[in-house]
Amino acid sequence: MTCLELEGFQVDSVGTTREALDRLNAESYAIVLSDIYLDERTGLDVLRAARTARGDCAVILMSGRGSMETVMAATRGGAFDYLAKPFDLDDMVEKVRRAVASFDVDEEKEARIDDIPETDMIGSSPQIVEIFKTLAKVAPTDATLLIEGETGTGKELIARMIHRFSKRSEKGFVAVDCGSIPPSLLESELFGALKGSFTGADRDRVGVFEAANNGTVFLDEIGDIDLNFQAKLLRVLQEREIRPLGSPRGKPIDVRIVAATNKNVRQLVEQGKFREDLWFRLDVVRVELPSLRERRGDVPLLAQTFLDRYNERYGMRAILTESGVRALDSYTWPGNVRQLQHMIERLVILAPQGRIDETAVRDAIADGEGKESLGETLEDAKAEQIRKVLAATGGNKSKASKILGIERKTLYRLIERFGLDK
Repeated sequence: MTCLELEGFQVDSVGTTREALDRLNAESYAIVLSDIYLDERTGLDVLRAARTARGDCAVILMSGRGSMETVMAATRGGAFDYLAKPFDLDDMVEKVRRAVASFDVDEEKEARIDDIPETDMIGSSPQIVEIFKTLAKVAPTDATLLIEGETGTGKELIARMIHRFSKRSEKGFVAVDCGSIPPSLLESELFGALKGSFTGADRDRVGVFEAANNGTVFLDEIGDIDLNFQAKLLRVLQEREIRPLGSPRGKPIDVRIVAATNKNVRQLVEQGKFREDLWFRLDVVRVELPSLRERRGDVPLLAQTFLDRYNERYGMRAILTESGVRALDSYTWPGNVRQLQHMIERLVILAPQGRIDETAVRDAIADGEGKESLGETLEDAKAEQIRKVLAATGGNKSKASKILGIERKTLYRLIERFGLDK
C-alpha cells in the first residue's frame, strides 16, 4: 500500500509508459503522477496523453535528473507541479492535496472588471479624481509643477500626463533622475558641455534642457540635489537660460519644468537642506499623490489592468478570483502601485493553474516580506503597519496575521525583526 493510499486516496499504478498510455486511452484521471525518465518514452509523453484525455488533469512530474529543458517542457505542457528527487513523501502528499483543492473552485468565481477606461492613470477614488481635476486645469498652461509622493505612487506618470495634455505635447519629454546622478556630473547632464571642458569631454554634449527645448523636462527626486547645484538651477529658472560647461555665453531655453520628490520639501527648507527661493520657483502648483493604502477601491481596478497587461504580454490566461481581489484590497502596499504591479506580473506567471486566489496572493505577499527588498523607509512603513494592526487586535496575533494577509509564522518573524515584542 502506498503512502497516498494511507492518506485516503484511490490509486492505480502501472510500471511502464506503454501501460500508462493504454490506461489513459481507456479512461481519464483527475491526477497523474509520473517520473520523467522511464523507458523508451518519457513522462512528457504521459503528460500529453493525460492532458489530451482530460483537459484539466493535474499532472505532477518527478525526476532525479532534471534540467532546465525538461522543466520548461513540463511547464509548457501544462504540468501542475514538478518534484525533484530525492523528495520527502510529505511534500508529494501536499502537492497531491493541492491538486485536489484546485478542482474545488465551484464557489470561486472570477472577479472581472470590464470597461476600465484606457488611460495612463487608473483610479476612481476621491483623491485621484481631485488630482485629475487639478491636472485638467494646469496641463494646458505652462505653470511649473511640484509633485510630492512616496516611491511607487506614479510621479513620473503624472508628469507624462501633464506633458501629453499640454500645448508642448508634440515636442520632447525628457526625464532625469537627479538622485542617481553624481553632483559632479549633474551640471553637464542638464546644461551640456563643450569639448575639452573637463577630462573625458572629447566632443560637445547637448544637455537635457537643450534637448527638450520647447518641450518638458521632468526632474525626479529634486530633493536629492545638493545646495551648490540648487543655486545654478535657480538661475536657469529665473533667466530661462543655460550655460553649458566650458561655454563663455548662455543659451536661451524654453522648457516647462515638472519636478518631483518623495520627500517633504517644506521640511527640507526648514532644515536648511533646500533653498527656499528655489522651492518658491518650483512650488507654483503642487500635486500631492496619495499612497495606495489611502486610495480605497482603486486596488481592484489597478489589479485588473495589470492582469490584462501581463496576460497579453506573456500569452497567459490567468484570472483573478473574488477571494484574490479581497486579499489584494486588504493589504496596505508599502511599495504602493509599483509593488502591486510587480506582484500581479509575478502571479500571472506563477499562480497555480492560472488562478490568482487568496492563497496565491497571501503566498506572494509572504514571499515578498521575506526578501527584504523594499528598503529602509518601506521597512519602517511595514513595521508601523504591523504595529497598528496588533494594537487594533489587542495583540491577537492570529487575527493580526489574517488582517495583514500573511502567515502567523511570518508575522512572528517580522515582530522579532522589528522589535515589536518589546
